[in-house]
Amino acid sequence: MAEKSLDIQFEKLQGILREMGSVVTAFSGGVDSALVAVAAHQALGGNALAVTAVSPALATRELNEAEALARQFDIAHRVIRTNEMEREGYTANSPRRCYFCKTELYTHLTALAQAEGYAWVANGANTDDQGDYRPGMEAAAEHRARSPLLEAGLDKAAVRAIARQLNIPVWDKPAQPCLSSRVPYGTPVTVETLSKIEQAEDLLRGLGMREVRARHHDKLCRVEASESDMEIAFRRREEIVAGLKKIGYLWVSLDLAPLRSGSLNDVLKR
Repeated sequence: MAEKSLDIQFEKLQGILREMGSVVTAFSGGVDSALVAVAAHQALGGNALAVTAVSPALATRELNEAEALARQFDIAHRVIRTNEMEREGYTANSPRRCYFCKTELYTHLTALAQAEGYAWVANGANTDDQGDYRPGMEAAAEHRARSPLLEAGLDKAAVRAIARQLNIPVWDKPAQPCLSSRVPYGTPVTVETLSKIEQAEDLLRGLGMREVRARHHDKLCRVEASESDMEIAFRRREEIVAGLKKIGYLWVSLDLAPLRSGSLNDVLKR
């Protein structure tokens, strides 16, 4: 992607943010929300605030990375607690789970924005997010949350390219949806389950795997890995099995199909 084209796209993004006047950005620490947070800080200065919501569904490593990035770019950053685990619609884990999660998030963020005089709440949705099942976008619309990347016409490739140009360290970070996305629809989401998933993925990453999911199926942990991580998974399978059993799983399987974000949504298409 040509550098001049990236500059034009980034200027368009900043123009949208300047027009917003002031903004609270939902900042998970992934590349999409990181780009919005950095761009908002550069465009609006003290009128931009990045907020990371902490709950059992957010891995501690994700919070640590978000805090480190905010410090690196001198972004005004705040950590809040959300209570989606108290919403029955969330813990029941229907296909609309994300709607209840984002409703909880945007309820907190819009209240914060209103109380402190910010004009808008923003998220990191890009144009590629329009092609998947995302009930969380419905919650965003209900709370008038805006998507500056989408408004600027940026897809994931453009987001990564611009983030790389800005030296944002997570420019090539794999997608990291919340821990609840590892639980099949219909299986209740509990704090204990989320803790096991987080421990499992910390173990897998500690062995050198970068793009990996620990899919929770009661007593079975199904490991999904990218093609580049498959070699590690096979080479260190004994350590993986032993470690996951220590966490509390009775059985461990390695999915031979490469990792694909959102694969649990396949059941909805069928």
